[in-house]
Amino acid sequence: MKKAFTALSLMLATFPAAATVHIFSAPLRGADEVPAVVTTGTGNTLVTIDDVAHTLRVQATFSGLVGNTTLAHIHCCTPPGSNADVATELPSFPAFPTGVQSGTYDATFDTTDVGTYNPAFVTASGGTAAGAEAALISAAQIGYAYLNIHTSFVGSGEIRGVLQPVPEPGTYALLALGLAGLGLVQARRRRNPTA
Repeated sequence: MKKAFTALSLMLATFPAAATVHIFSAPLRGADEVPAVVTTGTGNTLVTIDDVAHTLRVQATFSGLVGNTTLAHIHCCTPPGSNADVATELPSFPAFPTGVQSGTYDATFDTTDVGTYNPAFVTASGGTAAGAEAALISAAQIGYAYLNIHTSFVGSGEIRGVLQPVPEPGTYALLALGLAGLGLVQARRRRNPTA
């Protein structure tokens, strides 16, 4: 019985949780812009993509900007340290606060609507909203997407955050189960060194 439990625990630990909600976060700072920007501006963003409900929620807070905000959007799909084309709606997220040096933003978009994306991003992603949604998720999972805020101080972007996945609770549960299985194997080996 213990062998079966240990084997099952180890197998489960190797399977990722089936995600339908993908959560990404990033601090927003001038040092992540390319080239880097010296600014007092900072912020944070949380981007949530639900690939079943087909929604994209963008939450951002920012303060201390040198210039006044002009635009904000998500860029995709290049490695950190490089610049990418805009992936989301042009010229900016709808109703993003402009003309300010601090603020918040919280909006949810329909990822089945091609209008949520830059038309060039849709074309590069197979010509469909579904392709654009999948491309954005895949890129963000490996840190190849970023959100930035453009200002009158730096037109190409004063602060940027490279999106990084936030593990879901199920991932932690599977990791704990896998570690417990490894602990049982180690305990068994100590009690019976010939096993």
